Amino acid sequence: MKKVAIVGIGHGKFGVRSDASLRELVFEAVKACVDDAGIPLKEVDSMVTGVACDEFSFGIQPSAQVHDYIGFHPKPNYRVEAACATGSAALRTGWMNIVSGLADVVLVVGVEKMTEVPTSVATEIMGRAGDATWEYPFGTTFPGYYAMIANAHMAEYGTTEEQLAMVAVKNHYYGSLNPYAQMQKEITLERAITSFTVAYPLKLYDCSLITDGAAALLLASEERARAISKKPVWIAGLGCGTDSMRLGDRKSLTSLQATREAAKAAYKMAGVGPSDIQVATVHDCFTIAEIVAYEDLGFCEKGEGGRLIEAKETYAEGRIPVNVDGGLKSKGHPLGATGVSMAIEITKQLRGEAGPRQVKNPEIGLTHNVGGSGQVSFIHIFRRQ
Repeated sequence: MKKVAIVGIGHGKFGVRSDASLRELVFEAVKACVDDAGIPLKEVDSMVTGVACDEFSFGIQPSAQVHDYIGFHPKPNYRVEAACATGSAALRTGWMNIVSGLADVVLVVGVEKMTEVPTSVATEIMGRAGDATWEYPFGTTFPGYYAMIANAHMAEYGTTEEQLAMVAVKNHYYGSLNPYAQMQKEITLERAITSFTVAYPLKLYDCSLITDGAAALLLASEERARAISKKPVWIAGLGCGTDSMRLGDRKSLTSLQATREAAKAAYKMAGVGPSDIQVATVHDCFTIAEIVAYEDLGFCEKGEGGRLIEAKETYAEGRIPVNVDGGLKSKGHPLGATGVSMAIEITKQLRGEAGPRQVKNPEIGLTHNVGGSGQVSFIHIFRRQ
């Protein structure tokens, strides 16, 4: 099988970007990406664009808007979608383009512009990512889905509201050090715990943000990667798993089958295990999601996720640093861009370019990106050399 590496990265500012349209957000990230790689866009063979939702972008061809604006036509470009995991689906698709022999250099873009609609409308739109027959019509929202998961985890394992809040405190601390993050400010444990309840037990600071933003990365085959970059980061393992649409059809609310299956495949392909991972970004759309991810990825035993954050083992100096870019919680969660942004953070960490957030000399990193309430999950494992 061909080896594929990340040879260029570009990240725009996440936040309420009233200063830029969807296509302008992409231009910002793509320019940074090709500048980082040191090659012109004309040397790129193909492109994959991740955009999760037509209703946010006010059009049914956002990928066409993007390739037109950056001047990529007439080369191949198409859109992929996997709800909140759209960016990771785009990365996987770009990798497949190269491994199949269809291209040697592929541009992978993730973007979403979510703040053009009111918060209530954005919440309602995202609620439709649940089961359209048996969940959404009855008023379910994503805070509601993850509140059910949190309540089940608390009842089964004794996880506490304070442990949930500790995830928020950690991620806000690292977000304050990330110039691309939407919310660049620290919070105290008391502030997190006493913030208003969104869906019990989840409070304001347990919930990720509604965000505009774009991120881009450049993939290359081994021969091209070695010619382009002195610091290629190799994609060593990939995994994708799925689960039932409806939460009520699942065997457990305290674990995501899609993540467990995706992790199993990615670890096997990369020839590593959970103890080999030295830095990770996981899908913390809500603080309970990060705790469940610790367990599903094998970073701790089932039910021990709350104690892992309480012991600060997922800080940069801990046993398994997680979301030291701020995570979705502080960095923001522009649906289509999130998975690409995660891969950029791991690339920076493996290159030693993460600045004040840098983990000490990591060689292997992992990204974990969940679509919807766990209907699909993508895992990617990366190596420095």
